[in-house]
Parts: sequence; C-alpha cells; structure tokens
Amino acid sequence: MTWRGSTDIKDRIFGALVYLIPLFYVFPFGVYLIREFPILEIIQIPLLPLAFIYSILGPFAGLIIFFVLFLAVVRNERISHFIRFNTMQAILIDILLFLIGLVLSVIGRGLQGTLLVETLYNVIFLGTLAACGYSIVQSLRGHYAEIPQLSEAVYSQVR
Repeated sequence: MTWRGSTDIKDRIFGALVYLIPLFYVFPFGVYLIREFPILEIIQIPLLPLAFIYSILGPFAGLIIFFVLFLAVVRNERISHFIRFNTMQAILIDILLFLIGLVLSVIGRGLQGTLLVETLYNVIFLGTLAACGYSIVQSLRGHYAEIPQLSEAVYSQVR
C-alpha cells in the first residue's frame, strides 16, 4: 500500500538498501546452512561495500550506523515517510537479531553443534532472509512491506 503519497525511484532504492544491514548481521546464523549449500554465499556479494564500511569504522560500526540511521533518517521529518518506515523496520529487524544472538550465546554455550542449535540458526537465517527479501521487493515496487507485529511497532515510531 502506498498511502502516504507516491514514491519515486530514489525513495524506492533507498528504502530497499537499508535492508542490507540486517542481511549483513544474519550471516553468522547461516553458518550451518551455508556449509551445506555453498551457493548461498552468493548473497554476500551485495554486502561487500557494507563490510568495507564496517571495517573502516571499527568495532563500534554497528552502534555508529544505528545512531546515524535513527537520528538522521528516522527522526528527520524532511525525509519521506516511505524511507523512514523502511529504515526503522530494518533497524528493528537488526535489534531482534542482536537480542536473539545474545540469548543464544548465553543459553547455547554447551549446546554448540547440536541439532537444536543448528535448527534454530537455520530458522533465524531463513526467516530473516525471507523478511528482508520480501521487504526489498516491496520497497522496489513502491509498497510498504507489512510484516505482522513488526510493522505495527514501526508505525508507532514513525509519525
């Protein structure tokens, strides 16, 4: 749905590009699946410029990029609602990945390599891949990517 005005090609591209950030962070969860299907490594090719930026910014790159996107894009009402919505949704996906990784690192210390951990990692990887892929396609089409529960949280943050 494109209810907050029409989107031009620039808005569509910028709305889709922000989903590369959660894709960048989900690859450690795909370690088991990529080991079985090496063709999935091809997904990393569009992420190479982002990896370069992260290597330049150092260990605090994620925090710096989060604050820049949140303060300069999401809270800036001069930027179109479409871009702010997609940026906030990508940030929330990224926060979810961080929290899941934190929980799994605490709980799964003794379970590394078990079928349960491999299954959880695969589900997280494929779920994030599906959510980001859907969001990128919808953004390029000029539509809002409605992900249940997540989009409601985004709408509450983006006025």
